[in-house]
This record gives sequence, structure tokens and C-alpha cells, in this order.
Amino acid sequence: MSTAPLDQLPEQKAELLQAIAGISTLEMLREEEPRITGKRSILSTLQRSLGSLDPDARKDAGATLQEVRHEVEAALAARRAELERSARSETLEVDRLDLGDVVVSSLKWPLGVGHPGLVASTQQELEDVFIGMGFSVADGPEVESDWYNFEALNIPPAHPARGMWDTFYVELGEPETVVLRTHTSPTQIHLMEAAVANGTLPIHSVMPGRCFRRDTPDARHLATFHQIEGLVVDRGISFADLAGVIETFTRAYFGADIESRLRPAYFPFTEPSAEFEITCTICRGEGCRTCSRTGWIELGGCGMLDPAVLEAVGIDGNEWSGFAFGFGIDRCAQMRHQIADMRALIENDVRFLEQFS
Repeated sequence: MSTAPLDQLPEQKAELLQAIAGISTLEMLREEEPRITGKRSILSTLQRSLGSLDPDARKDAGATLQEVRHEVEAALAARRAELERSARSETLEVDRLDLGDVVVSSLKWPLGVGHPGLVASTQQELEDVFIGMGFSVADGPEVESDWYNFEALNIPPAHPARGMWDTFYVELGEPETVVLRTHTSPTQIHLMEAAVANGTLPIHSVMPGRCFRRDTPDARHLATFHQIEGLVVDRGISFADLAGVIETFTRAYFGADIESRLRPAYFPFTEPSAEFEITCTICRGEGCRTCSRTGWIELGGCGMLDPAVLEAVGIDGNEWSGFAFGFGIDRCAQMRHQIADMRALIENDVRFLEQFS
């Protein structure tokens, strides 16, 4: 059957694509767009002419014409994006100011030397303490899959423990759930997987880094905070080893007059589990607003690795055992420097920052 209205379609498509390629400015594109895809364009004229065809021929011709229209519109959109990028670059170049001479002439000499923020310097100090205790330092990504952040840590979907964290989820257009990590524990999973793959067990490592939870900021909590976790996987490890590490760290970092204590707790990835607290450094155990009048500040959690966690990464729990612990770097800074309200760490008050310069 004849499709006479579309006999010249290949040549007409080529002319339209050539015309699009020849557009050199956004203003020219706005002028040419109606002629290329508008109501009076050749494509629209051909669309109207399909009514003269019999039904079968009209269906085939319509599909062909629609395919050409999509190709032309895609070429037009690509050209528009290219011209917009070019125009934006030209605008930025025109607006760019070279302030080098102005800045240099306004500087007061000699220049002051910058210094790490309080949290960064606290992290460095903590790393030094643990390195002195025989630990290595490891790092991991801040954006994790659901597997590393939850499931490999014995927190499957719908597990009540997920209610402990109001999590920030990340939309990446992927089938697997992705989150901003709620703790640095996913790095433990990465380390154990690598050790199994490379045959490098045992593990004695700490993992500092930034974490995210939807906590309401108060005197002891921030939504974005820094955490350091420790992991030991070796033969013959017991809870006594864990308690010894906690006590050694507390006295090395906070001083001999600060005590630690462990009390029973629940964490899905350790069994048995404990929370460890230290004497409140603000009131020295007398009771204050920061410690909720208890004389103790919870520093973090700890416990023996749950067999399900070892199984998830392929470690034989009959041969190997271990423990993990974790606590807030921000909380350590608060206790070490007797800061009554943790929100001072993020308020950027120069008077506060200068105290730690």
C-alpha cells in the first residue's frame, strides 16, 4: 500500500537534523524551533496528511513518522543543553573576578596559621591512643547499602532494632536500599570480608568517621556526629579482654581519676552486650544537667560479636571470636574539655573556637 506523504521523509529528516546542527545560539534555537517541531513544521504537516491513507497504511506510516519525530526532538534537546552549557560558561567567564591582588593587599602580615577543629583534633588524639594500644586505623564509606549498614549486622528488614535509628535514605535510582550510615559498624563488615578473602585474620582495628541519624539536637546529641569503633577478631577472645580494653582506654585518654563501668544492654550485632559509661567530667560524679543528675555519662556500646555477624562474613565462629565497641568522638571532646552542651561544636562561635587554637 502506498504511503506517498512519507516518500520524502528520510531526506526531510536529514534536513531537519542538519538544521539543528547548524543552530549556534539559544536565540537562534528559539526562532527555529517552531519551524522544526511546531504546528506548522513539516512533521506536523505530514501528520495531518496521514488521514488520506487507508487504515493499515496509516498505522505503519504513523509509527514511522513518530519515530522520526522522537529522533528530531531528541537532537533538538541535546543541542539546547549544549548551547545552555556554553552560554553558562561564557557568563561565568565574563562575571569572573580576579581578586588575587585585592586579597593579598588586604592581608595582615604575618599570617596566622590555621589549626584542626576540636572534633578533628580529638579524632587524632583517639587514634594515637588506640595505635599505642596496638590497634590499626581503618576507614570506610559514609554512604552504605542496606546490607552493610543493617543486614550483615544481624538487623534484617522489619527487625525492631531498626527503630533505634531514624535513617536518612538516599535515592540513587538503584534497586538496593542505600543509606547514610548510622554508625561506623559497616566498616567492620568490610574489614572482615577483606580479611577472609585475603587470609589476613586476626583483626585489631579502630574505625573513626562521620555518621548520620535523625536525632533532635540537645546537650548530648547531634544529627551529624562522629564515631569511632573498635573491632577485635582473634582466637580465644573473651569479655574480660573487652573490659580490659575499655578500662585501659578510659584511663589513658581521660586520666586516672575517671572511671568506667559496664552495664547490660542490647545490640543486635553483639551478644552479650553492654553500654559503657564514664564518670561525668563536668561534675566529677556529683550530678549535673549534662549527665541528667546521674554522675555518669554514657560513652558508647560494646559486646562480643554475635555468631550471626561472623557467619554473614564467612568467619568460622568455632575457631574465631571477637568483640566490638563504639562511641562518639564528639562526646569524647565534650567530656575531655568539659563542654556542657554539644551544640557548641556546630555553632561556629569564634569565641568558642579560639579556646582550642
